[in-house]
Amino acid sequence: MNDVLLWLNDPQNWTGTRVTPGIVEQASAHLAYTAIALSIAGVIAFPLGLVLGHTGRASWLVSVANGLRALPTVGLLILLYVMVSPLISGRGDAVYLVPTEIALVLLALPAILANTYAGVRNVSPDARDAARGMGMTGRQVLFRVELPNALPLVFSGLRSAALQVIATATIAAYVGLGGLGRYVYDGLASRDFGQMAGGAVLVAALALLVDLALSLLQRATVSRGVSGRFSRRSTRDSRSAAVTVVRPEPPRGGPDGGPRPGQATTPAAALTPSGDHPSG
Repeated sequence: MNDVLLWLNDPQNWTGTRVTPGIVEQASAHLAYTAIALSIAGVIAFPLGLVLGHTGRASWLVSVANGLRALPTVGLLILLYVMVSPLISGRGDAVYLVPTEIALVLLALPAILANTYAGVRNVSPDARDAARGMGMTGRQVLFRVELPNALPLVFSGLRSAALQVIATATIAAYVGLGGLGRYVYDGLASRDFGQMAGGAVLVAALALLVDLALSLLQRATVSRGVSGRFSRRSTRDSRSAAVTVVRPEPPRGGPDGGPRPGQATTPAAALTPSGDHPSG
């Protein structure tokens, strides 16, 4: 634990040197790999999930996508590198970046697709029938009724995919790219366990920050009627008034306890809640 704190508190590890990038630069690269993978996966999985959920057809594609979760990411990365790298010419990082992004996209696809499909399918049939009864077309039902109601599950899939991709983007360092995984692999190779554990802590912290940002975006995007968030307002009706029960004083009668001559008596049941005599 002390080695991790010493490594994290070293200013040189944050700023870097001319040869070695710092933590800030590596975290930016890590976020860039994650953003690219999530963007590509979202462009593919989000519209497909909306269409499959709206039509209810070809649901087997969701099962096939869920099967991609079982693929070993490191083994898939090595296979893709062997297959794709000969097709890419040049001296840039594209030889390593393309296989890495393909592996990360395949990792993010199942969560986004499955949650989008489930969110649309779980919309209440009564809401759909009411929208069609108002004369809405199929496209209007999808974008005005089904999608707003499905947003909580859609964001849940996006957040799950983001956490998985951030945690797995460390494999970019395995093929020579940057990112926070650089500290994990370099620390393991040099037996610098403080650096290796520090890199793991940074990856976890980055995942938590991204999840927090997405949760705030979800809070600002999802309707309060769907999420169940309402402002605490008084539900008391302004027309209601407190009922005051007036206990009548015992009659001051004669010596025998009865009413005095000429004194009117009113039964308690004939009094209104406010203690007044009934009109009429």
